[in-house]
Amino acid sequence: MRRLGSVQQKVPCVFTTEVKEEASRKRDCQSYQVVATETLNPVAMDANVESAVATEKVDGTCCYVSVFRGQPYLWARLDRKPNKQAEKRFKRHQHLHHSGKGFSWNVEEDFKSVPESWIPAHGVKHVNDQPVPDENGHIPGWVPVDRGSKQYCWHSSVVDYELGAALLLRPIQHKDQNNHNNAQCDQLEALEICAVPLNELLGQTLELIGTNVNGNPYGLGCKKRPLHCLVSHGSLSVSESLPLDFHKLRSWFQTRPEGRVEGIVWHCSDGTLIKLHRHHLGLRWPDGDTLLGSRPVAVRVDAAVNEYDDSKDLFTSLSKLNGRKFERLRDLQFES
Repeated sequence: MRRLGSVQQKVPCVFTTEVKEEASRKRDCQSYQVVATETLNPVAMDANVESAVATEKVDGTCCYVSVFRGQPYLWARLDRKPNKQAEKRFKRHQHLHHSGKGFSWNVEEDFKSVPESWIPAHGVKHVNDQPVPDENGHIPGWVPVDRGSKQYCWHSSVVDYELGAALLLRPIQHKDQNNHNNAQCDQLEALEICAVPLNELLGQTLELIGTNVNGNPYGLGCKKRPLHCLVSHGSLSVSESLPLDFHKLRSWFQTRPEGRVEGIVWHCSDGTLIKLHRHHLGLRWPDGDTLLGSRPVAVRVDAAVNEYDDSKDLFTSLSKLNGRKFERLRDLQFES
């Protein structure tokens, strides 16, 4: 099985979906919502989702680590989208055919410009060496995050290119996992925020979470002292066995402590990713305390990174908390 977590394309739902003409629970000002039916998606069945690895779907913004200017770089998600005229034509086609398939695009004229450094995501189809949009009319892609970028300031806060490091939130790696199999739940769920070499993350996609991302469902930091970090896709496994049944999964999200997550992503052995979002089941998100925000965390950012003595630098701020443990991730606050 390949490394978990390469999120380069739109991930299909584990159930077939349908569009309902009612206000979206996920997006404000959207007059429709996509909901799951009780029928398993044939794509999921073909990928043998029954034997897949189930992981927590993290609520943030997608990132990618790849080489740029000869060194490992963090890339932000930037989908190339159609201009207003092309979007109107595309929406008319969608309304008429109930699908985006079969629409004729002129990529050079129909799409907004992107930075020269923009690259299409892996798996994007090409025609005559030009990337072509998916059925939603977007061309998924990436743009490198430069230090000091205003547009991507929260992305740039979690990387230090001089150190070649990134701030990563991950489960604590136990040296002897067998001794922990029967440990208490809080020990198994312990997390750490650490500075890891960017070259160890090459080829991975990750989620940027924190104070200024997607409404901060995990309660990280505050407006005065924001906190952001990266989470590798597929790194937060779901320990419970999940039934592939609409009603049982809905009940799991509502009643189980481990169900206090945005959704599930199944990583299949052939590399296919399959997801289920709470909104697919008509459930709210967030809905009270989240699992991730409630997990204990340790700070493992060595004081050696504190070269610049810049109190606004996130690496510096975390290095001052090096070795500290907090009962909940949301309790991690910087001293004023």
